[in-house]
Amino acid sequence: MKKVKIIVIILLVILGVTGCAFERDSDVASYNVSKEADSFRVKRRIVFINLRSDSYLFEITGNCSIETDTTDKQLEVICKVGEDKYQKHFLRLSDETTYTVEQLEYSEVSKYDYEIVFKPESIIPIKIETEVGGK
Repeated sequence: MKKVKIIVIILLVILGVTGCAFERDSDVASYNVSKEADSFRVKRRIVFINLRSDSYLFEITGNCSIETDTTDKQLEVICKVGEDKYQKHFLRLSDETTYTVEQLEYSEVSKYDYEIVFKPESIIPIKIETEVGGK
């Protein structure tokens, strides 16, 4: 029984290590570019197209993060429009509309390097109450 447990643990470790080793470079780059876009560091153009008339309805250009909601047929677009200023748009998809998302600038990401971004507002409270003087 003890040998079986040891063999199972060894097999799980081997599977875990080999699963990481066979990750494709394109998967790593795609993940890194998506993380950069979600941090508003990638300039994108999002174009909504009317399929019936074959014309575009509108476009959004800027440092935008997107998220799709397939159950509601909705595209959520959040764009950074200034220092600590954001706009969120909800775009409804239908059978007659579609959209494209184009990355407008080169993203410098690496499969070897990583970055940890601390947002100061989540670590340090915005309002700090101080009491001056004493009794």
